[in-house]
Amino acid sequence: MRQGLAKRAAKVTDAASPSKLIDGRVKELGDWRGEMLARVRGLIKDADPDVVEAWKWRGVPVWEHDGIICTGETYKQVVKLTFAKGAALADPTGLFNSSLDGNVRRAIDIREGEAIDAKAFKALIREAVELNASKKKPAKRFA
Repeated sequence: MRQGLAKRAAKVTDAASPSKLIDGRVKELGDWRGEMLARVRGLIKDADPDVVEAWKWRGVPVWEHDGIICTGETYKQVVKLTFAKGAALADPTGLFNSSLDGNVRRAIDIREGEAIDAKAFKALIREAVELNASKKKPAKRFA
């Protein structure tokens, strides 16, 4: 009986691994969108080696560090990277090109054949991480 429970728990844990689910999405897309998602994922990990990958809202890759950094949605014509607190980030190179009217989020839409400025993107990721860390609540102290 215990072996069956252990096997099922391992199977559920393995299947639910966000990193594996993101790997699966990249493979499943099998086109420029999968390649771009893999590319930006690598840039995010380069910019923040401590990033945590999550899988939310029924299939959206999410990168977090002290809160959400950004999501990586894929549509027919675009890979959309939505920054949870993008409106509070400096964007000197103009990477944000979508959701510009909102008070909180900003997004980068990447279309087939477009490239992303790796240096500017990694700087944006680092800035988002710093913003999240600055808003982190201090640990409660007990007397």
